[in-house]
Amino acid sequence: MSPLFARYCFSHYCTTVTMVPSSSYASAVRFVLVVLLSRAFLALASPTPVAASGSGTIGAVDAERDETAVDRVKRELDARAPLAQLFSSCENSKQVALTFDDGPYAWSTEVSDFLTEVGGRGTFCYNGNNWACIYDAESQARVKYAVARGHQVVSHTWRHLDLTQLSFDRIHDEMWRVEQALERIVGLAPAFMRPPYGSYNNLVRQVSYQRNQSMILWDLDTGDSLGKSVSYSEQQYYDAINQNRENILALNHETYQSTVEQVLPYAIKLLQSKNYQLVTVAECLNMAPYQWTTTPQMPSSSWTC
Repeated sequence: MSPLFARYCFSHYCTTVTMVPSSSYASAVRFVLVVLLSRAFLALASPTPVAASGSGTIGAVDAERDETAVDRVKRELDARAPLAQLFSSCENSKQVALTFDDGPYAWSTEVSDFLTEVGGRGTFCYNGNNWACIYDAESQARVKYAVARGHQVVSHTWRHLDLTQLSFDRIHDEMWRVEQALERIVGLAPAFMRPPYGSYNNLVRQVSYQRNQSMILWDLDTGDSLGKSVSYSEQQYYDAINQNRENILALNHETYQSTVEQVLPYAIKLLQSKNYQLVTVAECLNMAPYQWTTTPQMPSSSWTC
């Protein structure tokens, strides 16, 4: 007699069982029992088709395995993606780059005047919508005032969010919106950005690279944004100079009146007494401050925060 073939599949594994019927009653019974038991086992072990949405146990394991593989490939690709340059100190001897975050705000023009009165220049790291909206008439005037006096303007992102908590697209948006505002108001595309809180990861650096920007941090923190006292902030400058620092890249905030009207005059006098030159970040790194320049635009109703 011709052999009978039974093919059984479990998940994506299949096997074929060959059976040779005989005329005996016992053989017939064995054949029926094998078929019934096999079908019962398959019904229990694989209640849903393999080609379904992966809700079965094996399907879930496969999905988990595939997800892990995708993550691994993504990590490998991320590791190979170009990263923006990251600077936390100046390059040139006897130079100090004083930077001022979170503006434009009420004491912005005072910062500018203190520096220009002694022949110095500073760097303003601007937000779009943090302490004030950059499109407000007063804010626009402050940005123009600083640029007209030779100070550098830098992107500090739109809303001062922790970029490491954002997606790729949202990081781009945080950077692009303040860049657009600076290009509209003063016709400048910044070549530098400072991440809020100094917080960054490789994704932030990848986005910054794609936007043709270098990233800047600092090597002296006055602590003003942390609620430190004026004497504490002044001590940071005093200690740096007593250590005979070759150069300094200092973090200040223009949003604190005590920083502008007490700490800054103290720091300027002390630094100049030791023959430090007060320069912009771009100058202390021997780099261009802007990617390009263009004609500023006239304000319109679309300029909103």
